[in-house]
Amino acid sequence: MKRHRLRTLVVLLAAVLAAAGFWYVENYVIEAETFSLASPRLPPAFDGLRVVSLADLHGRVFPDGRLAEAVAAAEPDLIALNGDIADENSDPAAVAREMGRLTEIAPVYYVSGNHEWVMEDPWGFFRLLEEAGVTVLHNEWEPLTVAGETIVLAGVDDPNGPWDQKTPEALVAEIRAALGDVYILMLAHRNDQLELWSGLEVDTILCGHGHGGVVRLPFVGGLVGPGREWLPSYTGGLYEAGRTEMVVSRGLGNTGLPLRLFNRPHLPVVVLKSEGRATP
Repeated sequence: MKRHRLRTLVVLLAAVLAAAGFWYVENYVIEAETFSLASPRLPPAFDGLRVVSLADLHGRVFPDGRLAEAVAAAEPDLIALNGDIADENSDPAAVAREMGRLTEIAPVYYVSGNHEWVMEDPWGFFRLLEEAGVTVLHNEWEPLTVAGETIVLAGVDDPNGPWDQKTPEALVAEIRAALGDVYILMLAHRNDQLELWSGLEVDTILCGHGHGGVVRLPFVGGLVGPGREWLPSYTGGLYEAGRTEMVVSRGLGNTGLPLRLFNRPHLPVVVLKSEGRATP
């Protein structure tokens, strides 16, 4: 009888350890995924440009500098922070310090998510990021020029931001008025605006917000959306409409409890190619 109880205890302990290990992997072991986006509209000088996209960190600090290590391993030319990097429960200074470590790897650009705007002092957090070396884009854009050829990197604030902020339509019109029909790489937070960006003929969108559906199942995808809706769309990966390609990060953290299932923290690595699809 004692031997039977001991065997049962060992089996239960092994099961608990296995479950704990699985939970740790699902919530703290970062998964890099490469997306190659080819467009004849991309100037040849930018062929091979590598952009790492981070979203929905929600103030999480990975142990042992693991996030910076994963980003560095991807060898990015640019790093995009696509919103909800912090939230109302975060330590703003700690998050800014962590993002500052990334500036030692490559130039870092940030746009806000919905949760930053409910922080006690969102503008204070933005200032901390800027002091750490991060470029904060508030419905702004800047040209990137290599060997005499130019693309535009732009970023929009989340709709949770100021009610009178510049609209995406106005931002794109401003870019086109200045530089014509230039290739636009847009940083955003929301994952549900592919139709908007396609209508504006923006070339590439990097975003997050969907958390990968929190729980992902084979042949089903994400189960729960950010609005607590079931079976949401655009939860992670590459989506296309017209000449627009949108890469959605499944995110790196969660609001509240660390609970991700079959949905490891996601680090998209976007490689831009100057040939491939024909322009519609």
